[in-house]
Amino acid sequence: MTTTTTTPVHPTDVSARPALTSAGLVTVLLGAALPVIDFFIVNVALPTIDADLHASTATLELVVAAYGIAYAVLLVLGGRLGDAFGRRRLFLLGLALFTLTSLVCGLAPDALTLVLARAAQGAASALLLPQVLSIIQAGTSGAHRSRALGYYGAMGGISTVVGQLLGGVLVAADLWGTGWRPIFLVNVPIGLVGLLVARRTVPDSRAANPLGVDRWGTVLLAASLLSLLVPLMEGSALGWPWWTIALLVLFPFAVVSFARVESRLEARGHMPLLPPALVRTANVRHGLVVAVPFFCGFGSFMFIYAVTLQDGLHLGPLGSGLALTPMAVAYFATSLVSSHLVVRLGRKVVPIGGAILTVGLLVLAGSAWLAWPSLSVWQLAPAMILIGVGNGMAMTTLFRIVLSRVPHDLAGIGGGVMTTTQQTSLALGVAVFGSLFAGLSTGSLRFEGAFVLVIALLAVVALAVTGLARRLPDPR
Repeated sequence: MTTTTTTPVHPTDVSARPALTSAGLVTVLLGAALPVIDFFIVNVALPTIDADLHASTATLELVVAAYGIAYAVLLVLGGRLGDAFGRRRLFLLGLALFTLTSLVCGLAPDALTLVLARAAQGAASALLLPQVLSIIQAGTSGAHRSRALGYYGAMGGISTVVGQLLGGVLVAADLWGTGWRPIFLVNVPIGLVGLLVARRTVPDSRAANPLGVDRWGTVLLAASLLSLLVPLMEGSALGWPWWTIALLVLFPFAVVSFARVESRLEARGHMPLLPPALVRTANVRHGLVVAVPFFCGFGSFMFIYAVTLQDGLHLGPLGSGLALTPMAVAYFATSLVSSHLVVRLGRKVVPIGGAILTVGLLVLAGSAWLAWPSLSVWQLAPAMILIGVGNGMAMTTLFRIVLSRVPHDLAGIGGGVMTTTQQTSLALGVAVFGSLFAGLSTGSLRFEGAFVLVIALLAVVALAVTGLARRLPDPR
């Protein structure tokens, strides 16, 4: 077997890397929060959107799916464009487009316009979010980088919970009779302020030798993700028409073709969209193996929990948001001490977090089994605290492990790989477990049985994450 060594054509950052100040870090973390919040904020608003726009079930799923699919498909390309044209420039462009598309979503007169605007909003997020990790990677080092990556991981999880909590509050408030629209319109003033602050606080960095766009890699990655996510998200609602089956059959061929194209491009000394050498590094390889089931479970839990609170327990959007508060507080508190936990426990933090998460999910399933349908926010709180602590330990540390040793010259690509895996897994989890829950809850099991069963299955997934995480490299 011969080993091909690529020539040193990797991009390098221009001159000395600019330092990322605390103000700049806060600004880019705000940019990281907005896309994640918008991925989840829609969950609690779907019943209100349905009542206002008279959308079909398939269309409602597209309101969620169109954003996630566009987001996942374009994330790696967004990281590459930031390396080539300047990460600060792409951050500002992505934030401006995100603000504009949020306005269009909030003013959408019908369901089709909303779906198209959500797809455009997802594309804008794909330009914005990879720059955050790239700016952190290029503007920090040592302990500063480790803390910044920890904050980034914490922001991702907190934004997920805040998205559904804020969505519940805004929908329940029904400001000026606008119903669900403020969940998108709130992004407009935040985005405008973010643009003004970012121009002053975010340093610029880019590749000295810009890499061209890997056209075939981009097309084949998009084909791989679309052929998997579209049928899984829409197949059940549409009754599995022939084209959904055809896309699933296409999926493995698209993945194999993508892998071959990337390997050949790297062997010729060029930089592919997703460098196989980067994926083969211990931190990235083991981290992604853990990240896929972890984020699948996390995304599906947030979706199923939101639906159950509203349609199963009839708590309404505000009550549903409040039921997430214990989890949000526990997650935030755990994230603040995650750096200290890593110093003391190293790689053990992720499996310990996975074990706590498993216990929390089992407690939630047991609580629902014993107290349904009179489950109160107080009865849900113990399980939600455990789930928040487990996620806070596992998620923040997982980001740190995967990205802490990615070279500066691959910052944009590394950020794109991690965020693509995250968003694809979130969407995949909603598609698989969300569809399973929807089918079971309308059958003989109804909401109670479906919720208990699916949450128990998610506990099994969390237990698998706990076992896989024991092989993670030490992040210290």
